[in-house]
Amino acid sequence: MFVDAIERVDAFTRPLHSIVRLYGHSDIVPGTATLFFVNEDGVAITCKHVAELIDQVDTIHQNYLSFLGERRYMQREKNAGHLITQLENKFKLSPNTVVRIRNSFINCFDQYQKLTTEYHPTEDLALLRFEGYGRKLYRSCATFLGDSSLVKPGRSLCRLGYPFPEFTNFRYNPSIDDIEWTTLGRITSPHFPIDGIVTRLIRDKGSITGIEMSTPGLRGQSGGPLFDPKGLIYGMQSSTRHLHMGFDIEDREVLINGRRSKVSNYPFLNVGQCVHVDVIKAFLREKGVKFYEG
Repeated sequence: MFVDAIERVDAFTRPLHSIVRLYGHSDIVPGTATLFFVNEDGVAITCKHVAELIDQVDTIHQNYLSFLGERRYMQREKNAGHLITQLENKFKLSPNTVVRIRNSFINCFDQYQKLTTEYHPTEDLALLRFEGYGRKLYRSCATFLGDSSLVKPGRSLCRLGYPFPEFTNFRYNPSIDDIEWTTLGRITSPHFPIDGIVTRLIRDKGSITGIEMSTPGLRGQSGGPLFDPKGLIYGMQSSTRHLHMGFDIEDREVLINGRRSKVSNYPFLNVGQCVHVDVIKAFLREKGVKFYEG
């Protein structure tokens, strides 16, 4: 049903690859997110929570560099351990704190000079404007649904994104104590479609703002397009909601590998939540961004 649509949507949907380092660790955590282009002028959209991580890259890095600078002097003191602990509290560093993020926009442009972001005031939606770019590597742009009355429960739609970070072109460089991209390893991650039906329309203060889907949006698909079999964009994947089903089982005795065991289970229904096409189009109009409808 969605074979041709996936090929059309894939031409303007792109992954964001990220590598993350946590405080006190040299291990690298890879991650992905998704964006898609709305016109031929280098303008794309993604989720607000994705754009916020893009904007925080320099702030996070500068905070860590400031910490390292002060720690260098404290390491000479007799009570260095105590002083460094106080310093960690000052800079809000713990073993789970992100101290370095590096991002790479895959197959968007051969190069670009500037990226600006603009956030929707209430919804999980952001605008990305690439400036000073050379050759465009995306091959077309989105066409949004013109008649939003077609967004109804029961309609089959599909999402496309990059939920599985299979790229390996990164490393920790001990000589500079930093993480970095390399020219070795796999530089791509495969796209992954997931279909479902519209279950409910999400309302906020009387207005329809979102679309609930019967299947979850996968981690890394955030910012990816929601589309019909023709490739028309109905919305953008934002998050996954976990609905408690009430079919709970506690301490039930069952046979597992021939042995009696007691098990408990508290099932949830995982449903996708997408930003509605009308919200996206209104935001683009407000920001003076050209886009296409069909």
